[in-house]
Amino acid sequence: MSVRAQRLLGLAVFLTPALLWLLLLIVLPHVDLLLLSIRPKGGAGAVSPANYTRFFAEPIYWNTFARTAAYSILATFLTLLIAFPVAYYIAKVARGRAKGIMFLLCLLPFWVSELVRVYGWMILLRESGILSGLLVWTGLLPRPVEMLYNDLAILIGLVYTSMLFMVVPLVTVLDSLDDSLIEAAYDLGGTAPSILREIVIPHAMPGIAAGSIVVFMLTLGNYLTPALLGGKESLWFTEQIYNQFIIRFNWEQGSAFGFLLLILSSAIVWVGLRLTGQTLASAVQTR
Repeated sequence: MSVRAQRLLGLAVFLTPALLWLLLLIVLPHVDLLLLSIRPKGGAGAVSPANYTRFFAEPIYWNTFARTAAYSILATFLTLLIAFPVAYYIAKVARGRAKGIMFLLCLLPFWVSELVRVYGWMILLRESGILSGLLVWTGLLPRPVEMLYNDLAILIGLVYTSMLFMVVPLVTVLDSLDDSLIEAAYDLGGTAPSILREIVIPHAMPGIAAGSIVVFMLTLGNYLTPALLGGKESLWFTEQIYNQFIIRFNWEQGSAFGFLLLILSSAIVWVGLRLTGQTLASAVQTR
């Protein structure tokens, strides 16, 4: 066997597990989802786009998706605002053991499941919770109030559960920024805002794009956090999908909603990349 053939064989053996994973767990399920979505309920009858047209014909469906997308974009923006200073401090200010400790503190909440973390916020935000009791004790509130089951509680939970996925790519890309560039900018009379605008943010754009894509996709497809913190009136699109599959046993309609969620979320990500001048390849390389 020639050297070239040996290399090709080694590459095939190396790629086989990844290709099987993509085929069996991503490609085939999505193909089956698409085929199921174009069938009428019960699977009997001709192929029809009725499940998709119903999404646009019923205002509750597309209004819920628009609301979910808007809040997901807002949660992504808030996550970026909080994560960027944290990532900058870890990458450019902290030194030695302090850097590792701070990164560990960001990682620590993710050692437990999302369910436990969301229940933690429910304990904090409920009427008899710590936060409400603290506000009453300080005199800011006359009596305990219920802070759960509203949009603000959903946003808090989404930002908290997604924070690490924004911090990691930002730390990675900011760590590669040469400190001498920042020092030279200060020597030439640059101010902190101008250096941030002209040097730091342009350098961090691939990390911002990568983190934003991951956080947006996670928040858009999140079911647990909106259901627990937002209650029955959360109006999150994943709840509509859950209702079709589990409550109404309408797998065909649920498949159409799931496929629409994939298509529309991908379109939003593409628009975001175009507006920021980034490419998917640069975001993937950052990750």
